[in-house]
Amino acid sequence: MTPAIETHGLTKSFGATLAVDRLDLRVEPGQVFGFLGPNGAGKTTTIRLLLALHHPTAGSARVFGLDSSRDSVAIHARCGYLPGEFELPRRMTGLRVLDWFARARGHVDQRWRDELVERFDVIVDRQIHELSKGNRQKLGIVLAFMHHPELLVLDEPTSGLDPLMQNEFQRLLRETIAEGRTVFLSSHELDEVQRVADRVAIIRAGRLVVTDTVDRLRQRAPQTIELRFATPVAPSVFESLGGVQRVTADGDRITLQTTGQLAQLLRVIADHDPVDVVARHADLDELFLSYYRQAGPGDDR
Repeated sequence: MTPAIETHGLTKSFGATLAVDRLDLRVEPGQVFGFLGPNGAGKTTTIRLLLALHHPTAGSARVFGLDSSRDSVAIHARCGYLPGEFELPRRMTGLRVLDWFARARGHVDQRWRDELVERFDVIVDRQIHELSKGNRQKLGIVLAFMHHPELLVLDEPTSGLDPLMQNEFQRLLRETIAEGRTVFLSSHELDEVQRVADRVAIIRAGRLVVTDTVDRLRQRAPQTIELRFATPVAPSVFESLGGVQRVTADGDRITLQTTGQLAQLLRVIADHDPVDVVARHADLDELFLSYYRQAGPGDDR
Protein backbone atom coordinates (compact mmCIF):
# COMPACT_ATOMS: atom_id res chain seq x y z
CA MET A 1 0.00 0.00 0.00
CA THR A 2 1.31 3.45 -0.90
CA PRO A 3 2.26 5.42 2.24
CA ALA A 4 0.27 8.53 2.99
CA ILE A 5 3.59 10.31 3.71
CA GLU A 6 7.13 9.21 2.98
CA THR A 7 10.38 11.16 3.26
CA HIS A 8 13.97 10.17 2.54
CA GLY A 9 16.89 12.23 3.78
CA LEU A 10 14.65 15.29 3.94
CA THR A 11 16.78 18.30 4.82
CA LYS A 12 16.12 22.03 5.06
CA SER A 13 18.62 24.75 5.87
CA PHE A 14 17.98 28.44 6.39
CA GLY A 15 21.43 29.93 5.92
CA ALA A 16 23.63 28.43 8.61
CA THR A 17 20.63 27.02 10.51
CA LEU A 18 19.82 23.36 9.85
CA ALA A 19 16.09 23.13 10.63
CA VAL A 20 15.43 19.57 9.36
CA ASP A 21 18.29 17.10 9.15
CA ARG A 22 18.06 13.97 6.94
CA LEU A 23 14.57 13.06 8.08
CA ASP A 24 13.21 9.62 7.15
CA LEU A 25 9.49 9.20 7.86
CA ARG A 26 6.82 6.76 6.75
CA VAL A 27 3.16 7.26 7.64
CA GLU A 28 0.76 4.49 6.66
CA PRO A 29 -2.81 5.25 5.59
CA GLY A 30 -5.61 5.05 8.14
CA GLN A 31 -3.70 6.03 11.28
CA VAL A 32 -3.05 8.99 13.54
CA PHE A 33 0.67 9.68 13.40
CA GLY A 34 1.92 11.87 16.24
CA PHE A 35 4.88 14.12 15.46
CA LEU A 36 6.38 15.31 18.74
CA GLY A 37 8.92 17.90 19.68
CA PRO A 38 9.22 21.23 21.51
CA ASN A 39 9.04 24.55 19.75
CA GLY A 40 12.03 24.92 17.45
CA ALA A 41 12.58 21.18 16.96
CA GLY A 42 11.65 21.27 13.24
CA LYS A 43 8.03 20.12 13.30
CA THR A 44 6.49 23.06 11.45
CA THR A 45 9.32 23.18 8.90
CA THR A 46 8.74 19.49 8.15
CA ILE A 47 5.04 20.14 7.55
CA ARG A 48 5.82 23.04 5.25
CA LEU A 49 8.16 20.81 3.26
CA LEU A 50 5.45 18.15 2.93
CA LEU A 51 3.02 20.74 1.55
CA ALA A 52 5.58 22.54 -0.65
CA LEU A 53 5.38 25.73 1.39
CA HIS A 54 9.16 25.30 1.67
CA HIS A 55 11.38 23.46 -0.77
CA PRO A 56 13.97 21.01 0.57
CA THR A 57 17.67 21.71 0.56
CA ALA A 58 18.22 17.98 0.05
CA GLY A 59 16.27 14.74 0.12
CA SER A 60 12.68 14.10 -0.92
CA ALA A 61 9.11 14.07 0.39
CA ARG A 62 6.17 12.24 -1.13
CA VAL A 63 2.48 12.43 -0.20
CA PHE A 64 0.13 9.76 -1.64
CA GLY A 65 3.17 8.70 -3.69
CA LEU A 66 3.31 12.13 -5.33
CA ASP A 67 6.30 14.44 -5.21
CA SER A 68 5.54 17.15 -2.65
CA SER A 69 7.05 19.93 -4.79
CA ARG A 70 6.20 18.89 -8.33
CA ASP A 71 2.67 17.62 -7.55
CA SER A 72 1.73 20.11 -4.83
CA VAL A 73 -1.58 21.18 -6.43
CA ALA A 74 -2.84 17.59 -6.61
CA ILE A 75 -1.67 16.96 -3.04
CA HIS A 76 -3.37 20.08 -1.68
CA ALA A 77 -6.67 19.00 -3.21
CA ARG A 78 -6.58 15.81 -1.13
CA CYS A 79 -5.36 17.35 2.14
CA GLY A 80 -6.80 19.36 5.00
CA TYR A 81 -4.29 21.64 6.69
CA LEU A 82 -4.47 23.50 9.98
CA PRO A 83 -1.32 25.60 10.52
CA GLY A 84 0.01 26.25 14.00
CA GLU A 85 -0.34 29.98 13.44
CA PHE A 86 -2.85 30.91 10.75
CA GLU A 87 -4.30 34.19 9.59
CA LEU A 88 -7.75 34.80 8.16
CA PRO A 89 -9.20 37.99 6.62
CA ARG A 90 -9.87 40.11 9.69
CA ARG A 91 -12.95 41.92 8.33
CA MET A 92 -14.75 38.84 7.07
CA THR A 93 -17.25 36.96 9.21
CA GLY A 94 -16.70 33.30 9.99
CA LEU A 95 -19.52 32.36 7.62
CA ARG A 96 -18.01 34.34 4.75
CA VAL A 97 -14.65 32.65 5.38
CA LEU A 98 -16.30 29.21 5.27
CA ASP A 99 -18.16 30.09 2.07
CA TRP A 100 -15.02 31.48 0.46
CA PHE A 101 -13.01 28.33 1.22
CA ALA A 102 -15.90 26.12 0.07
CA ARG A 103 -15.95 27.88 -3.31
CA ALA A 104 -12.18 27.55 -3.57
CA ARG A 105 -12.38 23.83 -2.76
CA GLY A 106 -15.36 23.29 -5.04
CA HIS A 107 -16.47 20.04 -3.34
CA VAL A 108 -17.56 20.72 0.24
CA ASP A 109 -20.42 18.78 1.81
CA GLN A 110 -22.60 21.58 3.16
CA ARG A 111 -24.36 19.35 5.71
CA TRP A 112 -21.08 18.04 7.05
CA ARG A 113 -19.70 21.57 7.30
CA ASP A 114 -22.75 22.71 9.23
CA GLU A 115 -22.52 19.69 11.53
CA LEU A 116 -18.91 20.59 12.36
CA VAL A 117 -19.91 24.19 13.04
CA GLU A 118 -22.56 22.96 15.47
CA ARG A 119 -20.33 20.35 17.14
CA PHE A 120 -17.60 22.87 17.86
CA ASP A 121 -19.96 25.73 18.62
CA VAL A 122 -18.22 27.92 16.03
CA ILE A 123 -19.14 31.59 16.01
CA VAL A 124 -19.83 32.41 12.35
CA ASP A 125 -21.73 35.73 12.55
CA ARG A 126 -18.84 37.86 13.84
CA GLN A 127 -15.78 39.22 12.09
CA ILE A 128 -12.51 37.35 12.53
CA HIS A 129 -10.82 40.17 14.45
CA GLU A 130 -13.58 39.97 17.09
CA LEU A 131 -12.95 36.29 17.82
CA SER A 132 -10.80 34.87 20.61
CA LYS A 133 -7.88 32.55 19.88
CA GLY A 134 -10.03 29.53 20.78
CA ASN A 135 -12.88 30.56 18.49
CA ARG A 136 -10.49 31.17 15.59
CA GLN A 137 -8.99 27.73 16.25
CA LYS A 138 -12.41 26.07 16.07
CA LEU A 139 -13.04 27.79 12.74
CA GLY A 140 -9.69 26.46 11.53
CA ILE A 141 -10.69 22.91 12.48
CA VAL A 142 -13.86 23.19 10.40
CA LEU A 143 -11.86 24.55 7.45
CA ALA A 144 -9.44 21.61 7.66
CA PHE A 145 -12.08 18.87 7.95
CA MET A 146 -15.08 20.14 6.00
CA HIS A 147 -14.14 18.65 2.61
CA HIS A 148 -13.49 15.08 3.89
CA PRO A 149 -9.76 15.13 3.01
CA GLU A 150 -7.82 11.89 2.70
CA LEU A 151 -5.00 13.35 4.81
CA LEU A 152 -5.26 15.83 7.68
CA VAL A 153 -2.06 17.73 8.46
CA LEU A 154 -2.59 19.42 11.82
CA ASP A 155 -0.05 21.64 13.57
CA GLU A 156 -0.89 22.19 17.27
CA PRO A 157 -4.63 21.79 16.48
CA THR A 158 -6.02 22.15 20.01
CA SER A 159 -4.17 25.32 20.90
CA GLY A 160 -6.59 27.61 22.71
CA LEU A 161 -9.39 25.03 23.01
CA ASP A 162 -11.08 24.35 26.33
CA PRO A 163 -11.16 20.74 27.65
CA LEU A 164 -14.67 20.08 26.32
CA MET A 165 -13.66 21.07 22.79
CA GLN A 166 -10.43 19.08 23.09
CA ASN A 167 -12.49 15.98 23.84
CA GLU A 168 -14.74 16.70 20.86
CA PHE A 169 -11.68 17.10 18.66
CA GLN A 170 -10.32 13.73 19.80
CA ARG A 171 -13.68 12.15 18.96
CA LEU A 172 -13.47 13.70 15.49
CA LEU A 173 -10.02 12.20 15.00
CA ARG A 174 -11.27 8.73 15.92
CA GLU A 175 -14.14 9.07 13.43
CA THR A 176 -11.69 10.18 10.74
CA ILE A 177 -9.47 7.13 11.22
CA ALA A 178 -12.49 4.80 11.30
CA GLU A 179 -13.27 6.05 7.78
CA GLY A 180 -9.79 5.02 6.59
CA ARG A 181 -8.36 8.51 6.38
CA THR A 182 -5.00 9.60 7.83
CA VAL A 183 -3.97 12.24 10.36
CA PHE A 184 -0.48 13.71 10.73
CA LEU A 185 -0.64 15.43 14.13
CA SER A 186 2.20 17.72 15.13
CA SER A 187 2.13 18.75 18.76
CA HIS A 188 4.03 19.33 21.97
CA GLU A 189 0.89 18.41 23.95
CA LEU A 190 1.99 14.91 24.86
CA ASP A 191 -1.16 13.97 26.75
CA GLU A 192 -3.25 14.71 23.68
CA VAL A 193 -1.02 12.69 21.36
CA GLN A 194 -0.87 9.57 23.52
CA ARG A 195 -4.68 9.53 23.71
CA VAL A 196 -5.21 9.43 19.94
CA ALA A 197 -2.01 8.38 18.12
CA ASP A 198 -1.28 4.93 16.68
CA ARG A 199 2.38 5.72 16.05
CA VAL A 200 4.64 8.49 17.32
CA ALA A 201 7.84 10.09 16.08
CA ILE A 202 10.00 12.29 18.30
CA ILE A 203 12.10 14.97 16.64
CA ARG A 204 14.95 16.84 18.31
CA ALA A 205 17.01 19.61 16.72
CA GLY A 206 15.67 18.65 13.30
CA ARG A 207 16.67 15.00 13.68
CA LEU A 208 14.42 11.99 14.11
CA VAL A 209 15.07 10.45 17.52
CA VAL A 210 12.64 7.51 17.51
CA THR A 211 9.52 6.20 15.75
CA ASP A 212 7.31 3.48 17.21
CA THR A 213 3.82 2.65 18.44
CA VAL A 214 2.63 4.38 21.59
CA ASP A 215 2.41 1.05 23.44
CA ARG A 216 5.98 0.01 22.58
CA LEU A 217 7.34 3.42 23.46
CA ARG A 218 5.65 3.17 26.85
CA GLN A 219 7.25 -0.23 27.40
CA ARG A 220 10.67 1.30 26.74
CA ALA A 221 10.00 4.33 28.92
CA PRO A 222 11.50 4.58 32.40
CA GLN A 223 9.34 3.40 35.28
CA THR A 224 9.06 5.73 38.28
CA ILE A 225 9.38 4.27 41.77
CA GLU A 226 8.67 6.53 44.75
CA LEU A 227 10.10 5.38 48.10
CA ARG A 228 9.65 6.61 51.65
CA PHE A 229 11.87 5.44 54.51
CA ALA A 230 11.67 5.80 58.28
CA THR A 231 15.02 7.63 58.18
CA PRO A 232 16.83 9.24 55.21
CA VAL A 233 18.74 6.87 52.89
CA ALA A 234 21.71 8.07 50.82
CA PRO A 235 20.81 8.33 47.09
CA SER A 236 24.18 6.81 46.23
CA VAL A 237 22.82 3.44 47.41
CA PHE A 238 20.73 3.27 44.22
CA GLU A 239 22.76 5.27 41.70
CA SER A 240 25.10 2.42 40.68
CA LEU A 241 22.39 -0.22 40.27
CA GLY A 242 21.71 -1.58 36.80
CA GLY A 243 18.78 0.05 35.04
CA VAL A 244 18.55 3.03 37.40
CA GLN A 245 18.67 6.14 35.26
CA ARG A 246 17.87 8.90 37.69
CA VAL A 247 17.73 9.33 41.47
CA THR A 248 16.29 12.31 43.33
CA ALA A 249 16.10 12.65 47.12
CA ASP A 250 13.99 14.83 49.41
CA GLY A 251 14.47 14.04 53.09
CA ASP A 252 13.15 10.55 53.77
CA ARG A 253 11.79 10.23 50.22
CA ILE A 254 13.64 8.96 47.14
CA THR A 255 12.33 8.85 43.58
CA LEU A 256 13.91 6.52 41.02
CA GLN A 257 13.53 6.25 37.29
CA THR A 258 14.47 2.80 36.09
CA THR A 259 14.20 0.41 33.14
CA GLY A 260 14.74 -3.31 32.76
CA GLN A 261 14.66 -6.00 35.42
CA LEU A 262 13.81 -4.93 38.97
CA ALA A 263 15.02 -7.89 41.03
CA GLN A 264 18.32 -6.36 42.22
CA LEU A 265 16.72 -2.98 42.85
CA LEU A 266 13.89 -4.50 44.89
CA ARG A 267 16.37 -6.41 47.04
CA VAL A 268 18.28 -3.20 47.84
CA ILE A 269 15.05 -1.37 48.62
CA ALA A 270 13.94 -4.16 50.96
CA ASP A 271 17.32 -4.07 52.78
CA HIS A 272 16.54 -0.49 53.82
CA ASP A 273 13.05 -1.25 55.21
CA PRO A 274 10.89 1.14 53.18
CA VAL A 275 7.76 2.56 54.80
CA ASP A 276 6.01 3.08 51.47
CA VAL A 277 6.63 2.08 47.84
CA VAL A 278 4.68 3.39 44.84
CA ALA A 279 5.53 2.31 41.27
CA ARG A 280 4.00 3.64 38.09
CA HIS A 281 4.72 3.22 34.41
CA ALA A 282 5.87 6.24 32.48
CA ASP A 283 3.64 8.08 30.06
CA LEU A 284 4.83 9.87 26.94
CA ASP A 285 5.71 13.00 28.92
CA GLU A 286 8.41 11.14 30.82
CA LEU A 287 9.59 9.28 27.73
CA PHE A 288 9.79 12.52 25.78
CA LEU A 289 11.81 14.19 28.53
CA SER A 290 14.12 11.19 28.80
CA TYR A 291 15.07 11.56 25.12
CA TYR A 292 15.62 15.28 25.51
CA ARG A 293 17.83 14.80 28.58
CA GLN A 294 20.14 12.75 26.35
CA ALA A 295 20.88 15.84 24.25
CA GLY A 296 24.24 17.38 24.99
CA PRO A 297 24.71 21.12 25.62
CA GLY A 298 23.86 23.11 22.51
CA ASP A 299 22.43 20.08 20.74
CA ASP A 300 18.93 21.56 20.48
CA ARG A 301 18.22 24.47 18.15
